[in-house]
Amino acid sequence: MTRIETAEATRQALVRAASELLDQGGPDAVTLRAVGARAGVSRGAPYGHFTNKEHLLTQLAINAWSSLADDVEHLRENLESTSDIRLERALLALIDVARRQPHRYALMFSVPADTPAAVQAAGRLEGVFLTLVADMVGESDAPRYGALLMSSAHGIAGMELSGHLAKDTWQVSVEQLVHMLIDAIRHGSP
Repeated sequence: MTRIETAEATRQALVRAASELLDQGGPDAVTLRAVGARAGVSRGAPYGHFTNKEHLLTQLAINAWSSLADDVEHLRENLESTSDIRLERALLALIDVARRQPHRYALMFSVPADTPAAVQAAGRLEGVFLTLVADMVGESDAPRYGALLMSSAHGIAGMELSGHLAKDTWQVSVEQLVHMLIDAIRHGSP
């Protein structure tokens, strides 16, 4: 391996270790020392790749945005499904991140919106998502419907995570709420 390949392998090991720590114990569990120990590298290695903990957490948020964008791109490529089904699945994919990896999901929305690399990663997802919305409602209406759908999905995820979307109280599932949103837009769009 070249030095560049070794450095990249170390960086990837650090990111994997940080991801595992984040999923297990939240942001407080992610320290550069703990990440280095989990990755099996020297104590100083994490500092050679990440300025500080916030830099590493930002990288995890960027990775989460990028992974979700990849998933949504795959959904869009499935032309066997209708545009409304693809859009519904994209919203459920976002909510599924919150369900499976709540700390990672929270991190995605807590990294400052002016961090350039995070802006780029989130922007990629937003672009793919808006394309799905445009497939259903047209390009001119996509931004406002997209904002409604994304903020609604985020609210649904937050309510479910906090326990405030109890099915016995509201008598509706997350999946039904998302379907209702898509159905309302389908009937309300021009």
